[in-house]
Amino acid sequence: MKPKEYTGNKPDFEELIEEGKSEGRFLILHNDDVHSFDYVIDTLVEICDMEPTQAEQCTFLVHYKGKCDVKKGSFGLLKPLKEGLIERGLNATID
Repeated sequence: MKPKEYTGNKPDFEELIEEGKSEGRFLILHNDDVHSFDYVIDTLVEICDMEPTQAEQCTFLVHYKGKCDVKKGSFGLLKPLKEGLIERGLNATID
């Protein structure tokens, strides 16, 4: 007996991977040696809706460790935040 042929739309492999990782993504801010501490803190408060103390701690981590997890969530939630940080000249990625 011959197996039935699949006639529907095949899901995109990349989309399946994104769905599986959707809640476990991190917005990561990377050190750049260009912007002042105050600028980075103010940007994190404004773009990522952080409390000033949290933004300050993150800024110190970025400075001394090279990067910091800024937010955790789905890709859809983190993408506009990443774009906002990049528009301000900061280096950010979603992992």
